[in-house]
Amino acid sequence: MKISESELSRRKFLGAASGLVAAGLTAIPGANLLAQTVAKEGISAPAPAEAKPVIYRTLGKTGIKMPIIGMGVMNADVPEVLAASYEEGIRFFDTAALYQYGKNEQMVGNVIKKLGVRDKVTIATKVYGQRKKEAVPASVTKAAIIKETEESLKRLQMDYVDILYIHSVSDPAEMQNPAFVEAIMQLKEQKKIRFAGVTCHSGMTAVLNEAAKGGFCDVVLAVINFALAPYPQLFDAVKNAASAGVGVIAMKTFYGGMDSLTVDNAEWLKNYSSATIAAASLKWVLKNENVTAAVPGYTNFEHMKQDFAVARGLEYTPEEQKFLDERGLKLGFDFCRQCRTCLAACPNDVDVPTLMRTHMYAMQYRNPVHAKITLDGIPENRSLKKCRSCDFCTVQCANDVNIGRRIKDLKLIYA
Repeated sequence: MKISESELSRRKFLGAASGLVAAGLTAIPGANLLAQTVAKEGISAPAPAEAKPVIYRTLGKTGIKMPIIGMGVMNADVPEVLAASYEEGIRFFDTAALYQYGKNEQMVGNVIKKLGVRDKVTIATKVYGQRKKEAVPASVTKAAIIKETEESLKRLQMDYVDILYIHSVSDPAEMQNPAFVEAIMQLKEQKKIRFAGVTCHSGMTAVLNEAAKGGFCDVVLAVINFALAPYPQLFDAVKNAASAGVGVIAMKTFYGGMDSLTVDNAEWLKNYSSATIAAASLKWVLKNENVTAAVPGYTNFEHMKQDFAVARGLEYTPEEQKFLDERGLKLGFDFCRQCRTCLAACPNDVDVPTLMRTHMYAMQYRNPVHAKITLDGIPENRSLKKCRSCDFCTVQCANDVNIGRRIKDLKLIYA
């Protein structure tokens, strides 16, 4: 059958549109119109061989099903990246009241409202409840959690969030705080939150095991990456929590960034692209089926595509496998595992682990705003000010972190 020139042009047009849909590029101006044309014509092009189905997992007992890759929005400040993330397939967005002093929540809210997809996404945010600033009565903490949540909802322009985290819990005893339980019960009754949990940057093993015992914790957001592989007790706790119906989300899956590598490894690392390192790191975490999803904190379109590609397949490429096989011999990560064993060695009782997180946000994440927020959250009697009396830091890390160098950097930054 002979095909007319106009029909040939039409097929080329529709083929291009179908390709955009398959590639997840419908966030490009005009691409949605092409997609609508394809739908109207009833024509669909076969998906490319590499376009495998997105892997979904269920978030513990919440019943929420989500792709295994979400978006950690903390460092992002370009609304178009969020919009493109939704078009790409991201359905879980993680923000917090303190990120960018509330502007991060505002951006998330504006984008979700503009897209009109609130019922198609899972939104998580985080509050402190004033408890990090000073010792306060339970009643004050409860009122602060409720107030901060309501303020978050206003910034998000939403009636509810799917997950509310109590931010930065490292002591399992804190999870018994009646203020947490009472505030969360009230917020659930008022339908302002669906589920609740905690985030933890340190003490992950203890916190996960505590969450597994029951209580208010539906979800735990924890630091999980391959630098923590030598700690099997952590992964036992992840399994314990997941078995009890607690959803486990992984953050900081990239071990803190490229600047955490030693000078000796810098030349070796050039053998691997950033895409290889990112994919290998994410796949290593997500091959553990007790982890529901990871929330990498990308900030641009290129990294968005690299990260979400992992949601379509967890098989290592030869390069990724080589990278992971060599890490034990080649990589001397200067990564703070937040094990807190350094605390006993500081004569001034400084909160060294939180200072190490501050350094990570400032020097590796290149996020001075969140670094300052983290620094300001340390009680004054355990803050960087206490380090001024020491000419150099004598605290030694049980692993590979050069604590003295990082303290020196922080003194220069926050002179």
